[in-house]
Amino acid sequence: MKVAAVKAPGGLGRIAIETRADPQPAAGEVVVRVRASSLNYHDYAVVMGKIPTPDGRIPMSDGAGEVVAVGDGVTAWRPDDRVMSLFHPRWAAGGPTAEGLAGVPGEQCDGFAAELVAVCASALTRIPAGWSFAEAATLPCAALTAWRALTVEARIRPGDVVLTQGTGGVSVFALQFAKMAGARVIATSSSDEKLERLAALGADHLINYRRTPDWGRAALELTDGRGVDAIVDVGGTGTLGQGLQAVRIGGLIAMIGVLGGWSGEIPLVLATLKNVRLQGLTVGSRHEQEAMVAALEASGVRPVIDSRFALDEIAAAFGHQESQKHFGKICLEF
Repeated sequence: MKVAAVKAPGGLGRIAIETRADPQPAAGEVVVRVRASSLNYHDYAVVMGKIPTPDGRIPMSDGAGEVVAVGDGVTAWRPDDRVMSLFHPRWAAGGPTAEGLAGVPGEQCDGFAAELVAVCASALTRIPAGWSFAEAATLPCAALTAWRALTVEARIRPGDVVLTQGTGGVSVFALQFAKMAGARVIATSSSDEKLERLAALGADHLINYRRTPDWGRAALELTDGRGVDAIVDVGGTGTLGQGLQAVRIGGLIAMIGVLGGWSGEIPLVLATLKNVRLQGLTVGSRHEQEAMVAALEASGVRPVIDSRFALDEIAAAFGHQESQKHFGKICLEF
């Protein structure tokens, strides 16, 4: 089978296309023919060496395809079943634990940049009925992160106000899920063209943060001084200060990204005075993914796919991600 492997110490020029032996299912495992994957910032950090991995690691946490073989004792899946991966394959339900957060594909074990993978039968869920493999491959990391942030942690309701940042996969899904729940959305971006596309997806208010660097105060004014109920923060310390300006008393800031830097100053006095809940968040559980799939099937919402690349073009796909020109998800199709 063909795989993409990251050679230490990492970098786009250090991704090699190799041929390896086809995997066979052990007891309790299934072999999946991977048809698609999608790029996340986590995957970029792996291939660039920002998250150290063993030499030759197969990257990519997301994968969708069909089952081709099952090992002894497997009853949940049969050949030809259409399945997708879990970012946290050991996290079944409930809150996060050290055990549940372990085993991330593409980092702590080989991932889905391979034509065939052998995984534990419990490390998969079904894909939404009628969806393509590329559409399904956008869900396990980005979509589930946005789903957990808004429906599990923030528990948004009709009439709530959600603030999203930028036009990456998590942010676009957050906009879509917020509108599914009947919330108002304030969307930020540095591009007027991208803001227009966010408006077409249902964003109620648009802020160009280059022209309005004090966007937190602008968002506060859009809520008549009350503040937004939930923020899906992808910038980390680069955006948290403005987010604390924008959020309401007792509101939630879901910390899911570090695009603005790994560390920096945080105006903690605002978090204290506003009784804000700063929730660190890494994707979600299998139970939450299954609930998300059911909600997507009922709603008719579909993911926004920016572009598609072949497995051989994985370095070019990451280069496109690095350029920050994309809107929505970048996919690999095998």
